[in-house]
Amino acid sequence: MSALSQQPYFLRALYEWCVDSGHTPYLTVRVDKQTRVPQAYVKEGQIVLNVGPSAVRNIHMDGDWVTFSARFGGMSHSIEIPVGNVIAIYARETGEGMAFDNLGPSIEHEAGMSEASDGSGQQTDQGDTPQPPRGRPQLKVVK
Repeated sequence: MSALSQQPYFLRALYEWCVDSGHTPYLTVRVDKQTRVPQAYVKEGQIVLNVGPSAVRNIHMDGDWVTFSARFGGMSHSIEIPVGNVIAIYARETGEGMAFDNLGPSIEHEAGMSEASDGSGQQTDQGDTPQPPRGRPQLKVVK
């Protein structure tokens, strides 16, 4: 029997903390064949998503998936992200949050984050976002 992953619990807790603190929660996601996101916004095998209440609808985080609806370029999309593909969750305003060392490198690339949609289909500069973790598996606070 395998151990129960802590990642979905941390995701939900940090999401609630961001919202309760008046911050905008962002997810950095490794995109692979199981990840359902608009491919036009994927850069180097990753996407950064604004998952704040004003940017998404019907967000649901369970032990296996993060799902919600969001608009990109004026069109509504159903987003489906395996929990294990979430690289980081953090507050856009402060950079505080948590990065996760996932099971392996991205299918496409392992390098840096780039521009992302703010949920309204507009591109936002993510130059001050945390970098994806490398090395041995560990959890750490991202500042």
